Amino acid sequence: MRLRATFTFALAAGLLSISAMASRVHRAPTSGHSHAKHHAPTPTSKVHKLHGQQTIDAERVTAIQQALIREHYLTGEPSAKWDTDTQAAMTKFQADQGWQTKLTPDSRALIKLGLGPNHSDAINAGNGASFNQLNTPVSMPAGQAQGFMAASGVSR
Repeated sequence: MRLRATFTFALAAGLLSISAMASRVHRAPTSGHSHAKHHAPTPTSKVHKLHGQQTIDAERVTAIQQALIREHYLTGEPSAKWDTDTQAAMTKFQADQGWQTKLTPDSRALIKLGLGPNHSDAINAGNGASFNQLNTPVSMPAGQAQGFMAASGVSR
């Protein structure tokens, strides 16, 4: 009998604690009950900073125009100004190559026009080295090769 009373008491206490927890209302901090003050941003409070290159140097524009003239995408003489004709010529050149046309000049287009970076002074460019060639593999001592094969589970 005493065991039954203890069990009943424990069950009742458990049910009361569950119902007490269920009746609480939890609100997210964004529900308007925050104590922090919110201010609408003023037009002068946020200054939009432009990133990246904003203009093309006149010498670079001249080089691009010369290359576009050479490839028959632009006519006339280079003006050193990134004008609508130059932009249209570059866009057409990039489109003809199957490349994107929203960002001009595209790095691939500049490289194709012969205006890409020069890597001739790179540390590994000497002695006829090419960036497109793979180095020949170095031979490994037989004992070391067997150790690698055994560790990887490969058998001969």
